[in-house]
Amino acid sequence: MTDLPTLTRPESSAETLEVIRERAAWLRRRSLQMVYAAKLGHPGGDLSAADILATIYFGVLRYDPTRPAAPNRDRFIMSKGHATGIIYATLAAAGYFPVEELNTYMQPRSRLNGHPNRTYLPGIETNTGPLGHGFPVATGIAIAGQISGADYRTYVLVGDGESQEGSNWEAAMTAGHRGLKNLTLIVDRNRLQQGSKTEDTCGLDPMDAKFEAFGWDVEMVDGHDHAQLLDVLGRPVGDREKPLAVIANTIKGKGVSFMENGVKWHHGIPNAEEFEIAMKELA
Repeated sequence: MTDLPTLTRPESSAETLEVIRERAAWLRRRSLQMVYAAKLGHPGGDLSAADILATIYFGVLRYDPTRPAAPNRDRFIMSKGHATGIIYATLAAAGYFPVEELNTYMQPRSRLNGHPNRTYLPGIETNTGPLGHGFPVATGIAIAGQISGADYRTYVLVGDGESQEGSNWEAAMTAGHRGLKNLTLIVDRNRLQQGSKTEDTCGLDPMDAKFEAFGWDVEMVDGHDHAQLLDVLGRPVGDREKPLAVIANTIKGKGVSFMENGVKWHHGIPNAEEFEIAMKELA
């Protein structure tokens, strides 16, 4: 299960999409294996975000895992920090640390704990987990780039349940006011949060109109369509004047039939029989 397809730098968009597809499939299998082994985690949100993370890291982001603090690197913030299975698997696949270390997920003294910690792992830009923190930090990073004239881009992935936190809307207002064209927000819009549907808890629709009112460009995409994601996330910053909000419509538990659109899998752990079925479906 630790076998990883060889990463190359494709020269064509078709080759890039094939790499993203292979990586997304591997990330789903590996993250679910980690959660099952640890008996801890958030598999539903891991699976809904897999295609987004695969596209960002293997089709869009500018980074060098051997120089994780390079000044000109693009920044990615995993604001929905509870989805650690998928972000750790992604960073390992990207070369930030050995894939074998994923076997220590959630174990005592492991660097791969329940919330990502930048003092433990290379590739983590800021500590997240308490919801509503990552987006404001990403906004600050983008402001720093704007002031200094740096050409790095800042990407941040938030959960839709997380979007009910007021700190996110303060960040959205600030980013729109400052015209942070170097900032891209992606919303993992799977419409489920811990215990309920987002619209039953504190309604978010229409999200596109809300961001537009705050001075953002907005794109609605299928969050499992790699071509759509690559097109919108890879566009040059110079082509816009506002920050970009990408509302990625996703399915919680994507790829596992009994998990899809099931609120219990926000932090549910499959039993042995369920795990076997899931891994067959993800094969």
